[in-house]
Amino acid sequence: MKRILSLLLLTIALTARAADEFKITPYHEVQPGVPQGKLIKMPECHSKVFTNTVRDWWVYVPAQYKAEKPACVMVFQDGHDYVGLKGNWRVPTVFDNLIAKGEMPVTIAILINPGHEVGRAKPESAWRVSNRSFEYDSLGDRYARFLLEEILPEVAKQYSLTTNPEGRAICGASSGGICSWTVCWERPDQFRKALTTIGSYTNIRGGHVYPALVRKTERKPIRVSIQSGVDDVKNQFGDWSLCNQQMASALKFAGYDVRFDFGEGAHNSKHGGSIFPDVLKWLWRDYPK
Repeated sequence: MKRILSLLLLTIALTARAADEFKITPYHEVQPGVPQGKLIKMPECHSKVFTNTVRDWWVYVPAQYKAEKPACVMVFQDGHDYVGLKGNWRVPTVFDNLIAKGEMPVTIAILINPGHEVGRAKPESAWRVSNRSFEYDSLGDRYARFLLEEILPEVAKQYSLTTNPEGRAICGASSGGICSWTVCWERPDQFRKALTTIGSYTNIRGGHVYPALVRKTERKPIRVSIQSGVDDVKNQFGDWSLCNQQMASALKFAGYDVRFDFGEGAHNSKHGGSIFPDVLKWLWRDYPK
């Protein structure tokens, strides 16, 4: 009996781990004949909105980009996690494949890290730069102003970008997820598509109020995708699994165009990365109307 119980527990454990794996799709892999865009490492950004900070950032330009036709824009927080060709996201490859198939518009990606204090020793991990929580978890329009006043104008010096808010999307995970929502919430006149995974709609810097705000506020013209899992993090700031469910429920109640993917995963990008191509197709469907 003990042996049977042990085998059963082992099976359950293996099943749980299997559900928390990155599932690669053809969109994540370089495909023969598909034109490849270029990924450009930009000079370090010294912000005036977030003073005394420096950050790394990149710009992806699809092969189909033409200067005479303004491109759509998608901004990624924690850009270092999205630029790689072997991770869970693989933005350049996924964009190449989706754009080539006509399943998303010609879109320039801006992949940007949070700031780090000038003069302070650079951390071993880009996840631990000093200004991340302040920039991402704080409510208000400061991060949106940073994008609109500093980042987009800098990219627009070299590339033609749409000013249509329906053609501007923003994406992030964890604190980068709530940051992405905040940008749309504060400036729907500029950004109307948000992709958030394992979003920190918790009480780190007051983000737990969003479900109530969404329910009480007149619906804004935002399309939003939310992802989380049953094993998402739980700590003194809140229960990520529960908070994402509450956020999705509030958005549905308020009449938003919302997609909610709830899996068995933990606080990582395995599930979010696996469904990334499908979510992008959903997010950009019917563009332009």
